Amino acid sequence: MTIYLPIAELPVAIFTILAMGLAVGFISGMFGVGGGFLMTPLLIFTGVPPAVAVASVSPYMAASSLSGALSYWRRGMVDTTLAWVLLSGGLVGTVSGVLLFLWLRSVGQVDLTIRLSYMLLLGGIGLLMLAESVRAIVRARSGAPRPVRRPGTRPALMRLPLKMRFRRSRIYISALPVVAIGYVIGLLGAVLGVGGGFILVPALIYLLRVPTQTSVGTSLVLTLVTMAAATVLHAVANGTVDAVLALVMMIGGTVGAQFGARTGQTLKAENLRLLLGLLVLSVAVRVGAELVTAPGDTFAVTVVETVR
Repeated sequence: MTIYLPIAELPVAIFTILAMGLAVGFISGMFGVGGGFLMTPLLIFTGVPPAVAVASVSPYMAASSLSGALSYWRRGMVDTTLAWVLLSGGLVGTVSGVLLFLWLRSVGQVDLTIRLSYMLLLGGIGLLMLAESVRAIVRARSGAPRPVRRPGTRPALMRLPLKMRFRRSRIYISALPVVAIGYVIGLLGAVLGVGGGFILVPALIYLLRVPTQTSVGTSLVLTLVTMAAATVLHAVANGTVDAVLALVMMIGGTVGAQFGARTGQTLKAENLRLLLGLLVLSVAVRVGAELVTAPGDTFAVTVVETVR
């Protein structure tokens, strides 16, 4: 059974998109990360134009973050002050990313930029996660004690101006690195269609030393707002949000996340990180292979509309 995607301008098998949503939702629930960095490459592999894939994943990410953000909010695990400061940079980064996306489309380089960025980003993160998880597994098998993360802010960040106190996170730090982190996450979300939680959560934990639960809850709020903003901006400025594609992905992702969360609770944390690292690396290799493989159709026709 096929459906026609009006914005992507191609027919796709509806059960294929549903299966992708289920799989990515399952992985998101099992590993506790957003699935945008996996869903976007999968859509590209199935023939969806990268520009449409990135924009259509944004509402999928916003919807998948909503329930988690509400859950953490009710349990008091969201630092609202930290979230507002992150959003001040995140929304500016989102606008910058959409404008950059628009410029890349105008010069015909958006597809290449998305593929290269995914290969480098996922390859780097996958290698880091793989190395960290292997060290954790070796340490656990040898019986060595786990390193204890000391509370408090890093001294280098204490020397920066514009300090603020984030009571929920129990840190006193300059607002400058917080705004900068939010800007980068918003920029990546708009250009690549990723929620940024797999970057934001480690940054909050290891750079700013925010408690883990508060980092996850605050990250979900930032992802929700920036992805909703990216959806609106992409729809208005670029016209690349395919609502039919996004709706099918949401249905599959919602169902898959429930089963993934139950499965993830039965596995050890270091084994989960190892599996996720291998998965991220495999996607990076697949994207890289697409760049060096000769396309089936070596010619393409692009229609450029000019306004007189």
